[in-house]
Amino acid sequence: MNRELYAPGLPKVNYMTYMNYGAWDVTMDRTMIVPLAGNVTPGPLYREVKSRITRELAAGVWKPGDSIPSESRLARDFAVSIGTVRKAIDELVAENILLRQQGRGTFVATHSEDRTLFFFFHIVGKDGGKALPVTELLSFRRAKAGNDEGARLKVAPGSRVLRIRNLLRLSGKPVIFDEIVVPQALFPDLDESGFANREGTIYGLYQARYGISVIRISERLSAAQSTQEVARLLKIAARTPVLVIKRVAYTYNDRPVEYRTSWVNTEAHEYLSDLWKADAR
Repeated sequence: MNRELYAPGLPKVNYMTYMNYGAWDVTMDRTMIVPLAGNVTPGPLYREVKSRITRELAAGVWKPGDSIPSESRLARDFAVSIGTVRKAIDELVAENILLRQQGRGTFVATHSEDRTLFFFFHIVGKDGGKALPVTELLSFRRAKAGNDEGARLKVAPGSRVLRIRNLLRLSGKPVIFDEIVVPQALFPDLDESGFANREGTIYGLYQARYGISVIRISERLSAAQSTQEVARLLKIAARTPVLVIKRVAYTYNDRPVEYRTSWVNTEAHEYLSDLWKADAR
């Protein structure tokens, strides 16, 4: 399992998967589109156009599900060629931040259940089959970030966080135990009822209610012996080997918004990441 996973434009890393997805983050200042002339960073011009489009998305100029302006309109606004705009949009589509719909235009991606399953859920059956898990909330409490959690979330140790524990079932059997930690400052009014009664996925809740879109995740994989608690929840013998996944979810500007540790029973399931698989949706 000692392998390197990497994507163009991203550094090589061990045991790490990068995924892109996206929409918007209203916590940032709204910006206006201005021509690029006289304000271009070194490098290919389409990269600057891509950066500017991304900043508009982060500022909430175009919201999840919105169509963005046509390529010709963006070319006029940015004072560049249509080809330059198209290449920038091609990369954002490849990164699943934007979606092209034939005959309709280009839209800002949203965190639907289908897309969350496709991009962010990597546990499959031994036959490769994938299904959305049924989630049971075990606990929801306010706590203080430990040193490791603070480092992962880029907050000071002792900062207020929300600590959420879930049990995920596949085909009726417990397969994954999740512990999720998020900065309370990003989700100030989130409580147990709001989390448990959300419509859709957890990332959908972040996006719809707080304007925070997860556009990339970083995962580190390792093996460990199950603790008594993990074994009890997953209904396996204590010290049974399990897969441990440590994930940091990022929004725009590489801002971490969630740290999640998952313990996975691999007796009938395994981890699958199709890094180069095109989105057929």
